[in-house]
Amino acid sequence: MREKILIIDDDQKLNNLLIEYLNDFNYQVLTATHPDDGMRILRTEHPKLLILDVMLPDKDGFELCRQIRQHYTLPIIMLTARGELTDKVIGLELGADDYLAKPFEPRELVARIQSVLRRGNHRDTSRKLTIGGLFLDIDSYSAILDGTDLNLTTMEFELLRIFVKNPNIVLSRDQLLEHLSGIDWDPDNRSVDVLLSRLRQKLGDNPKSPAYIKTVRGVGYLFIGDSNAHQS
Repeated sequence: MREKILIIDDDQKLNNLLIEYLNDFNYQVLTATHPDDGMRILRTEHPKLLILDVMLPDKDGFELCRQIRQHYTLPIIMLTARGELTDKVIGLELGADDYLAKPFEPRELVARIQSVLRRGNHRDTSRKLTIGGLFLDIDSYSAILDGTDLNLTTMEFELLRIFVKNPNIVLSRDQLLEHLSGIDWDPDNRSVDVLLSRLRQKLGDNPKSPAYIKTVRGVGYLFIGDSNAHQS
């Protein structure tokens, strides 16, 4: 069965081009040029991944991303017309998993899609992990803390999984980016910092007195949760 991808972009010419191009990679592409139409398709068709443009009529992509993240955890790739760092950071803060600046080569978009979906389809030898009151289910990509579902995005879950699988090991930003392959970054990029901030917020983890993720100044980050994690 072909995986469904939803594109919300008011550029119908680009949508048509991507429908044709992504079809060659065995994706079923659904498109909408207005945010309201996109939300209706999202509710009824349950796509595997969303490609969301920042510049949309009536409601911009940032606001739509915020709205979607209140109810859905599917991966989101945002398209930014200017490719400015500020736009990228805002997108990540709102829960986007990746971003791509326009204009772009369709093959690069395919690479981003494949990378994000690989993270979502990741299979680990340890199916379930328990760390104190934190429970991770690799199959469903869900994380539960003290009985409450954290509603993590694909990338937030993947970052947490990386930390849990490497307890008491300092991981640099470069190492984390390598694990989270697919993000376009440069030395000044705040991608990991933004992602980590979101994850800490959902964990209720105070950076000044952390229970899970500790910042090692000038080096990286250290997972200090229960080192006797139970795996099954």
